[in-house]
Amino acid sequence: MKKLILASSSPHRQALLQQVQIPFTIRTEKVDESQVKTIDPIEKVKQLAILKGKAIPLMDETEIILAADTAVSYQQTIFEKPKNRTDAFQMLSTLSGNIHDVFTGVYIRSHDSEITFVEKTEVEFWPLSEGEIEWYLATDDPYDKAGAYGIQSIGAVFVKRIIGDYYNVVGLPVSRVVRALKEISFF
Repeated sequence: MKKLILASSSPHRQALLQQVQIPFTIRTEKVDESQVKTIDPIEKVKQLAILKGKAIPLMDETEIILAADTAVSYQQTIFEKPKNRTDAFQMLSTLSGNIHDVFTGVYIRSHDSEITFVEKTEVEFWPLSEGEIEWYLATDDPYDKAGAYGIQSIGAVFVKRIIGDYYNVVGLPVSRVVRALKEISFF
């Protein structure tokens, strides 16, 4: 019986794995994300997922490590978690009325194989008034999320449409992860 080790403390990733009834154990290590110097969003999420996944040792041959990293990107600029209210306002103003990309890098490792991929989802925001943005900034929702919004929470009201995997925007492209886990005989 294989054991999945989630190299993430993200409650959203945990909830997605629970939603599809995949048992897992959480094991995280502090990693120095500043080691990843690239500003290319696809390369960055891929390298960060690998960095997080390789930081976790495999304890025995039954373990499989799953690590991920998600970034919001507009015109090739990565929008991290906002530093403060002003930063969050700027991000949301920029995303207003525009289409941006959400990339999640996924790294899966067993004793004898590795799988790495990046999933992309396009998200279009409605045009937002200053009042709508201020209303949202008065909540706690935007401050711990890349791009200053959560599609799975209050930030959903800003989303006009998405092209791609909704769960990728939440933080884990769960259907593609399941297929990758099948590839390395987790199931």
